[in-house]
Amino acid sequence: MSVNVTLILTTVPDVQTAQQLASNALDARLAACVTQLGSVHSNYHWQGKIESADEIQLLFKTSAARSLELEQFIQSHHPYETPEVLSWQVAATPAYGQWIIAETQRPLHV
Repeated sequence: MSVNVTLILTTVPDVQTAQQLASNALDARLAACVTQLGSVHSNYHWQGKIESADEIQLLFKTSAARSLELEQFIQSHHPYETPEVLSWQVAATPAYGQWIIAETQRPLHV
């Protein structure tokens, strides 16, 4: 039986920003894994004009329980005024899904 997990996609302006955002999300246990998908070229409408930019895509893998917190984290730590934050639930294999859930548990402080 599969396990539901959440994928969150965003784009950032450069590799340094990508590495920092990924590292901070992992440190906070908001994601079990962040995959830097690589450089993309985006064309988009912005403030009445068509713009284009080279960006880095990041794919975050998280538990359903931490997905909203991760979305808020990305939005508050993102350099863009209106960051791309796309989220969807997917079915993972049981072992991988359980790993994501385990790695995104809040640490217990005793």
